Amino acid sequence: MTAERFDPETVRQLALILTETGLTEIEVESKDSRVRVVRAHPPAAHAPVHAAVHHAPPPPVHVAAALAPAAEVAPADDAHHPGAVLSPMVGVAYLSPEPGAPPFVTAGQSVITGQTVLLIEAMKTFNQIKASKGGTVTRVLVASGSPVEYGQPLLIIE
Repeated sequence: MTAERFDPETVRQLALILTETGLTEIEVESKDSRVRVVRAHPPAAHAPVHAAVHHAPPPPVHVAAALAPAAEVAPADDAHHPGAVLSPMVGVAYLSPEPGAPPFVTAGQSVITGQTVLLIEAMKTFNQIKASKGGTVTRVLVASGSPVEYGQPLLIIE
């Protein structure tokens, strides 16, 4: 991206999206430019994300962590909770089967193993995320329509 086309407002908006969603990286590409904003990872190690292979991309524009302060969607220990349902993919989480419908599950609700607890849309495909064990949903850690990353805790079943 050349200096005369650099738009600091675009970078600020992308940094704000990172902060609001808890994501660590976002990239926007058009036919003649590409902007990639990466936020520093928190000290705790996360599972690596291998979402896509890039073929000789132009050098990305990095933004200092000061523009996008680190904000966790859920505490790091939620990912290691024995009842955590982790995202198996990168996508957008939906708590109900369609807009206006009641959510699949709510905090305090009992679930059985294999019950659908939410959907993740990835590449225009809705993937059912199922309870890995039976129990009571104690916490829902994502909002409907929010982006999620691979390995991110989505909810806790105890």
